[in-house]
Amino acid sequence: MKEYDLIVIGSGAGLNVVSKARRKGMKVALVENGPMGGTCLNRGCIPSKILVTPAELVRAIADAKRMGIHAKVERTDYALVRERMWALVAPDRDGILEGVKNDDGVDLYQTTAYFTGRNTLQAGSEQITSPRIIIAIGARTKVPEVPGLLEAGFYTTEDFFEITELPKSMMILGGGYKACELGMFLASFGCRTTIIGRNPRLLKNEEPEISDIVLRKSREYMDVLVNMDVKAVRDENGEKVAVCRDRSDGSAREIRAEKILVATGVQSNADWLRPQNSGIALDKDNYIVVDKYMETNVPGIFAIGDIIGRTMFRHTANYHSELVWYNMFGGKRVELDEHAVPHAVFGYPEVGSVGLTQEECRKLGYKLLVGYSAYIDCAKGYAMAEEEGLVKVIVDQGSRRILGAHIVGSHAAILVQQIVYLMNAGDQTYMPLTRSQCIHPALSEAVMKAFGALVDPDHHHDH
Repeated sequence: MKEYDLIVIGSGAGLNVVSKARRKGMKVALVENGPMGGTCLNRGCIPSKILVTPAELVRAIADAKRMGIHAKVERTDYALVRERMWALVAPDRDGILEGVKNDDGVDLYQTTAYFTGRNTLQAGSEQITSPRIIIAIGARTKVPEVPGLLEAGFYTTEDFFEITELPKSMMILGGGYKACELGMFLASFGCRTTIIGRNPRLLKNEEPEISDIVLRKSREYMDVLVNMDVKAVRDENGEKVAVCRDRSDGSAREIRAEKILVATGVQSNADWLRPQNSGIALDKDNYIVVDKYMETNVPGIFAIGDIIGRTMFRHTANYHSELVWYNMFGGKRVELDEHAVPHAVFGYPEVGSVGLTQEECRKLGYKLLVGYSAYIDCAKGYAMAEEEGLVKVIVDQGSRRILGAHIVGSHAAILVQQIVYLMNAGDQTYMPLTRSQCIHPALSEAVMKAFGALVDPDHHHDH
């Protein structure tokens, strides 16, 4: 039995805690069954943005005709983009591995470890134990049970970034952020792309107004089917055929493409860990249950990131790692604060969002004020010919506290970030904004205008 001061399972945000522990001279075991750096570095945020960013330029060039620029993209060079992607990802991944292997105070177990007792794990041939364990093992693609899908073969984001040559056509199962981002990339790089989503909306977790705009705009450069069930998949002369049924009228149709990408959502990796052997509680979807300090029901065992099944973003997992470090080794415990978790979808158009949606606010019983502002109504937005850009802000009627903000259009992620700061400052109201001068003409004016247009949605029916 090998004893450690700390065991960390997962080398994504889990690494943050490993380096902190090493600076304190602790003896650490790090367990990782995949490439170093976790989802974000290897099959998530980083490689996808290296693909999506040049694709965004392709889209912007196509849209430039609205401003009187008629340009054509001569050629897109996927080989170069791919080279750039691996030039960042591979050295980073290798650097992490190198750093861990050269540190005598860290033992790396490159295997799928599982609990054999309360604080004990089987890691390869070794039994390891520690009074403190951090579970940061993330989630993986959940493949839907569609007859013929396994036989036909498909990509998931776990292997999509390994593609050396883009197919002529691809269908994407799923209508979430992965479908939007990777679909936009594929379509912009000359691959005929079809998204097949089960939900009546694209990006179902965004505000309906935002989803509508993304759907409308996405259809300008790829086929997007919503409210569609995939009943079966077959291979026909080297082509994949998906048999789909429209959920509204029951009509059937067949979609054909060279390849399939499955992006229908994720499932918890908790099953790898055999948590029942340690008595760790799981929720109905198999995610690990934590309290407001990120601790499981087993004292000394904490969980962070995607494995708790809530807000699955790398920046959130990084925040969790800070919190857990403090709650394990600090003085007074700090509670998890989820009131202003931001995220973005880097499709085209871009989406940036923070806090609650209007529907969530309604369920929580808030009295609201809601404000809208179109990009086109501020000078810079008009200059950019951003006909679809929209800002929506939601405020508590009594206290003027900002509850949520949702933006679609150019620079949405940067614009929403301005509101994230306000939601974490002082009394969390929008008052600092009303006291501030806003650069004119800049896109930030669209954010100002939205707060200047607040009305009670229950007594106002313009939207």
